[in-house]
Amino acid sequence: IPSERLPVTHMSSTIAPVKPSGTAGPKEVELVLVKEQNGVQFTSSALVSPSGQTHPSGEERETWGKKIDFLLSVIGFAVDLANVWRFPYLCYKNGGGAFLVPYLFFMVIAGMPLFYMELALGQYNREGAAGVWKICPLFKGVGFTVILISLYVGFYYNVIIAWALFYLFSSFSGELPWIHCNNTWNSPNCSDLNSTLLNDTYKTTPALEYFERGVLHLHESSGIDDLGLPRWQLTSCLAVVIVVLYFSLWKGVKTSGKVVWITATMPYVVLTVLLLRGVTLPGAIDGIKAYLSVDFLRLCDAQVWIEAATQICFSLGVGFGVLIAFSSYNKFSNNCYRDAIITSSINSLTSFFSGFVIFSFLGYMSHKHNVALDKVATDGPGLVFIIYPEAIATLPGSSVWAVIFFIMLLTLGIDSAMGGMESVITGLIDEFKFLHKHRELFTLFIVVSTFLISLSCVTNGGIYVFTLLDHFAAGTSILFGVLIEAIGIAWFYGVDRFSDDIQEMIGQRPGLYWRLCWKFVSPCFLLFMVVVSFATFNPPKYGSYYFPTWATMVGWCLSISSMIMVPLYAFYKFCSLPGSFCDKLAYAITPETEHHLVERGEVRQFTVSVMAAFMCTAEQGRLHKFHG
Repeated sequence: IPSERLPVTHMSSTIAPVKPSGTAGPKEVELVLVKEQNGVQFTSSALVSPSGQTHPSGEERETWGKKIDFLLSVIGFAVDLANVWRFPYLCYKNGGGAFLVPYLFFMVIAGMPLFYMELALGQYNREGAAGVWKICPLFKGVGFTVILISLYVGFYYNVIIAWALFYLFSSFSGELPWIHCNNTWNSPNCSDLNSTLLNDTYKTTPALEYFERGVLHLHESSGIDDLGLPRWQLTSCLAVVIVVLYFSLWKGVKTSGKVVWITATMPYVVLTVLLLRGVTLPGAIDGIKAYLSVDFLRLCDAQVWIEAATQICFSLGVGFGVLIAFSSYNKFSNNCYRDAIITSSINSLTSFFSGFVIFSFLGYMSHKHNVALDKVATDGPGLVFIIYPEAIATLPGSSVWAVIFFIMLLTLGIDSAMGGMESVITGLIDEFKFLHKHRELFTLFIVVSTFLISLSCVTNGGIYVFTLLDHFAAGTSILFGVLIEAIGIAWFYGVDRFSDDIQEMIGQRPGLYWRLCWKFVSPCFLLFMVVVSFATFNPPKYGSYYFPTWATMVGWCLSISSMIMVPLYAFYKFCSLPGSFCDKLAYAITPETEHHLVERGEVRQFTVSVMAAFMCTAEQGRLHKFHG
């Protein structure tokens, strides 16, 4: 904790009590003899940190080995596969360069403020996503919401990494297996690429058939109710991924902080190499021009703004509890404001940069097969497992380029998966203290459990389970979780108090802009996004396959299972607190470190109705302390 120098004063027989520092951890008082004159000793006193970084429970808390470990971990988590397969396509589809207007607008008013909020929240309270809500116990349920969301995402996200690993192994061959149609998995509809194939809806490409029939074996399943057994090849790849994740996480940030030196930096090296190769291909410049072409008329379409807002919500990684978990291992005086600006900016710049790489190759594909760019431009897994491998297969030395590309996908996926797992592990071991001594075993339990559930995604019909999880695990639920987070911090804990916490850490108070965003702009933005998410809901489908009603209901149950933690925990907490209704309310929205003030009656007394009490709380600041 940063030292706070007190004025030099005459020695007194007593030392004035220091204002409790909330959750900043214990402080020690250091008395330093300055001089002695005429028998009178003059001293200075200072608040100093105890040795080490101490957990609020009194236990020593692990910290990052180096500051760069933390930055690379945050960047590695935020920069994931969606930066490659989602943003460039959205930019192309929604007016090219004009799409950057709503994207940057929402980045500034919501993305960065929420990113900053989570980093500061974790760093000050030095606990995981659930433990930080000791500042307002009524809202602890949202901590369990984001932990569950991260767990659900891990069930299918690891499968994408397993696919990339499978493709990587397949690339170590003289001829890539997705070039021709003479393989055992090919159907009669398969046809080697030619100038008319992409316009023929009755034909399929070797790359498409390799992914769906050679890797997934989708043709052996009739739907989500006909999954079959796990494929041993994909199961083996998934097991390798799980082993890598375990040994990256089992010792905490001391090990994961070293792994990200490779996984967070490698994608930038590979993207640069691929761009240098891509721009030399015929048609590449046309693809890049299409990516950047500015059509400001598209800004009149509300859907463009909605897609920009959605991309901001999901691309920065707020709401998964990862930023809270990572920042909780920072030193207390770390400048989280600067970190938020740097890492969120790098994330957006990476998305923009990757668009040049993707569209240089898509332009090449369009030129080579003499078709319009929109015939080859797509997003999602199809871009990186079908279209891009197709383009790579036509290059000289295609196996080398394929190996390079899939190594990039692996590194993009691994550090994002590590972040999600760390959110779950840190969140739970900080909440259940006995797990601290058994981190290695608990980490093993989490990764093995994730592996067993993920097996359903590597069956013949596994892509259907994957699609269902992707559609429901972190859609509306994560927007809801971040909304509750923002309301809890801004309106119950209080923006002023939160700003005081930040000032205590970094020595400067957040400006008016940040406080306004936290209190008004970001909650309104998130509320709008939750409403839009419900209003624009479409049932999941994969290609021409539409999921049965029961599967959609299962998906909604999955989504609701995380969101319902907020009211369930609030109800449990309210019922378990002592005293009258007003006492319960005071306890529920007062930081746990100040519950003794409630016992002494040094809080506002609620004498009106519940709604009035909440309105009064939100408007006037929630807690009134008397300081002598």
